[in-house]
Amino acid sequence: MFDWLTDVVMLSRIQFAATIMFHYLFPPLTIGLGALLVIMEGTYLKTRNPVYEQMTKFWVKIFALTFGLGVASGIVMEFQFGTNWATYSRFVGDVFGSALAAEGIFAFFLESGFLAILVFGWDKVGPKMHFFSTVMVFLGSIFSAVWIVVANSWMQTPAGFHIIGYDQAGNSFPMEMPFVYDPEALDGIMPRAEITSFWEMVLNPSSVVRILHTVVGCFVLASFVVMSVCGYYIARGRYPELSKRCFAIALVFGAFWSLVQPFLGHLSAEIVAEHQPAKLAAFEGLYQTEEYSPLYLFGIPNSSAERVDYGVKIPGMLSFLVHGNFSEPVAGLDQFPREDWPPVFISFTSYHIMVGLGFYFIGITLLALYFLWRGTLFEKTWLMWVFVFSVILPYIANHTGWIAAEVGRQPWVVYDILRTEHGFSKAVGASSVLGSLFLFLLIYALLFFMYIYLLDRKIRSGPEEFVETPVRKGKVEAEDVMEAVTRRGPGRGHLAEGKEE
Repeated sequence: MFDWLTDVVMLSRIQFAATIMFHYLFPPLTIGLGALLVIMEGTYLKTRNPVYEQMTKFWVKIFALTFGLGVASGIVMEFQFGTNWATYSRFVGDVFGSALAAEGIFAFFLESGFLAILVFGWDKVGPKMHFFSTVMVFLGSIFSAVWIVVANSWMQTPAGFHIIGYDQAGNSFPMEMPFVYDPEALDGIMPRAEITSFWEMVLNPSSVVRILHTVVGCFVLASFVVMSVCGYYIARGRYPELSKRCFAIALVFGAFWSLVQPFLGHLSAEIVAEHQPAKLAAFEGLYQTEEYSPLYLFGIPNSSAERVDYGVKIPGMLSFLVHGNFSEPVAGLDQFPREDWPPVFISFTSYHIMVGLGFYFIGITLLALYFLWRGTLFEKTWLMWVFVFSVILPYIANHTGWIAAEVGRQPWVVYDILRTEHGFSKAVGASSVLGSLFLFLLIYALLFFMYIYLLDRKIRSGPEEFVETPVRKGKVEAEDVMEAVTRRGPGRGHLAEGKEE
């Protein structure tokens, strides 16, 4: 029962999973919130309404806190490629490392370089320069996601590389393709994957769609976080004008991207069907290849009996989604050796949770849009509380999506080339990994509670006090500025200093 406690491969997988799942609590919010900050601050520049300035200032604080935790947790993840997965790093480091290096050069420095202006530059630079910094931070977060997903997508659908073998004397020679890493057959040869075409590696078959799918998931998550906080304020009668405007921005933003996501998910599934058919079969619980391949709405996969128990399915729908007709069979798990099957239960369950939550996001945001159109949305206190407690669901959807993608790739760490059991560090024992795993979990728990505590304090304290001055023809008049200076005091924002550009 507890054999995994002495299995260094399983322990290394659990440690990496724990690290990346904790880390991935933060980047989706910074990516999506960066886009919303651009909208909020851009609206302030257009209208000069101080409500949007204070709205932006409040969410910048949340962004900065989340960004800091994301950086701290992400660094640990990258170290594990060397400590726990040295064979993998030695074999594909030239390919995988190039994408990670590009992320640092083109994304991290851009994002962190302008972050100081975004957080501390409100009274140091003009509104347009500050808005430019907001845009640059947002673009930096997008570029970071691009390069990280490129690296991961290459592991799913490798392209633009060849394998070079090195003998014990250091001589190199090309190895036959396609290549499957088999340590017993190498006979002292050290193979390495090397890039033959950088852009073919970057634009591998799954990268573009997976980037879009991932980023849109971040947009949806951030919109629900904003709606949760603003819904709480509205239900409690706090900051009514700011909260209602902020909620409306996030609602329109979230509803749009929630509607886009199923189309991107379908494109991603088509690529999985072409390049990773065993993964698709695990997603759908398709054990047998048959005509009119069914699409399961839910059920419990039973791999020992090779069926889905208590399943509700639509006959032929999977065939239609993959092939465009209802009769052509989709490859089932029976087409692959048993040792090449992904863990079906985890893949099936996580995939269906992600899809189900995606349709929930569409339904709840469209309902709220209807009430917004009717002018009764903010009278629906019950709906505000629904959004308050729905904040956890986009996190679950994002995490189960990644669980499905990564577990569905097993038993391969690089699909059809390097098995997970061959990629771990030979010099690290199970006891070392187990000990460090417990330490990681302890530290992550402390960091998480610290983050929740600080986040709760910022939300409870709310936006800064401000004077809701009347807006005339898109500009604030001189007497309004004087009133703002008198009541807010100096140094409380661009309007307080009379900075208009």
